Amino acid sequence: MDPRAQDVLLCDLCETDPLQYCCEHCDINLCTDCVSKHLSDSSKKHKIASYHLHKKFTPKYLKCLKHVEKDCEMYCESCHIPVCSTCISSGKHKGHDISDILEKLGSKKQRIQKDLEELEKKIYPRYTDISSAVQTEKAEVETNYGKLATTADQQGEVWHREVTAIVNKRKADIVEIKTKHLSLLDKHADEITHRMTEINQVILEMKNILDTNDISLTSTYKSRNNEFNKLPPTIKVTLPSLSTPAINTETLNEMFGSLTSLYVTTVKPLLDEPRVTATIDTGYKYLTNVSCLSEDQVWTRGENTMKLLNLQSKLLTSIQTKSGDTPTDIAVTRDGDLVYTDYHDNTINLIKNKQIQTVITLQGWRPLYVCCTAANGLLVTMISDDDKQYKVVRYSGSTEKQSIQFDDQGSPLYSSGGYIKYLSENKNLDICVADYGARAVVVVNQSGKLRFRYTGHPSNTKQSFNPYGITTDSQSHILTADCDNHRIHILDQDGQFLRYIHCHLRRPRGLCVDIRDNLFVAEFNTAKVKKIQYL
Repeated sequence: MDPRAQDVLLCDLCETDPLQYCCEHCDINLCTDCVSKHLSDSSKKHKIASYHLHKKFTPKYLKCLKHVEKDCEMYCESCHIPVCSTCISSGKHKGHDISDILEKLGSKKQRIQKDLEELEKKIYPRYTDISSAVQTEKAEVETNYGKLATTADQQGEVWHREVTAIVNKRKADIVEIKTKHLSLLDKHADEITHRMTEINQVILEMKNILDTNDISLTSTYKSRNNEFNKLPPTIKVTLPSLSTPAINTETLNEMFGSLTSLYVTTVKPLLDEPRVTATIDTGYKYLTNVSCLSEDQVWTRGENTMKLLNLQSKLLTSIQTKSGDTPTDIAVTRDGDLVYTDYHDNTINLIKNKQIQTVITLQGWRPLYVCCTAANGLLVTMISDDDKQYKVVRYSGSTEKQSIQFDDQGSPLYSSGGYIKYLSENKNLDICVADYGARAVVVVNQSGKLRFRYTGHPSNTKQSFNPYGITTDSQSHILTADCDNHRIHILDQDGQFLRYIHCHLRRPRGLCVDIRDNLFVAEFNTAKVKKIQYL
């Protein structure tokens, strides 16, 4: 006798495949393929049900811990434990929701079945794709590093004996970096394989639960699908290059060319469902601006004061503007100081150790929105005194370094209306302006040349795009607040729409990200700041 017959119950019709269903009227067990064959007999009445939920299913009840002679035939929904009839009659579960444990078992197994299908059909195949991509990249590594070695050989042939030692040294460097590169990929592949092994183990355990009548195993099941749904980040490695300048026999070592270092960046995937991780009540009537000081402290601007708050809404510092008027915008410098613009007295101010210093006073123009640059300078959008022109100005300290106002054809880059023109510098040094008057995000490169305009998702023709706040992250994503439509648009650095963030936002205005790419959103009407994880 096949020993597997003791473990696997077979279909009564084909007697080869494991049974999954039963016909309650005909009292016959069926596999998936034989269900349709059985139903084809229209001369009889049929009722197909899952085998595990069939009335002939004989449960293996758990013995009550307090009343050892009793089976736990019920389940306390309030206490989340199996209970026996004596437990119920004792009054200890009075007022609690009590359900039949077989019903609970059935619903739990259905959840397990659903999780199993998601793991097998959706989650695990995605890990397989990632693993395959890593293996493909490893093959490309061999090819590309081979090209580098060939380049080194060709250069060595030109230089003959004098450069042989340098050639060998450079090739050794290539091998060393390649080893590091492959080591990184091997480590990444091992992590993925380990995770895949975990998933396979969980799949086997879940199948075991589904095939057993042990209520204890089923009732203690905890889904790990949310854990496995969080895919590992993709490692992006920039290949080194080998420069080959003209030969100078006096400086052979320098002129042969240097090998760039291995540069590794982590590509963070977007979450399927962004989530709010903290909410800060600022106490303002209306809130327009937010700027991160750290992961758990943010500067905010509502009326004529600027508040520093932590994630628990505790006020740490409150500063009023020098003029007493409402600041237009705020930004935190790389040194952790606060900058604010004052439209009313034409100034840009720095707050250091709670002391306000006016660093720039404008003539003929009024400052609007401000951001700090990677070079620790400032970018400021401003409006002319006659309210007809807008431009972006770059400052180093108090010195104007660049003015961006017109495109190559001499036309204004920014609309003449709307007033609201938040801005941010991207990781690639592009300057991104949320031009509310133009209903567009206008992006120019570092030199001020227009790259693109984003006017909203192409498929959305019913709702106007109303950009307010704007920020960028470590992945060079551009995030802009579509205030009137209560959502955030995420774009790549070339202006391609990637997805929305909703998170039940209400009129989002100011935006910023911290060093870990957590998004902080200032809600205008609620005067709350929401911290959102989206990567």
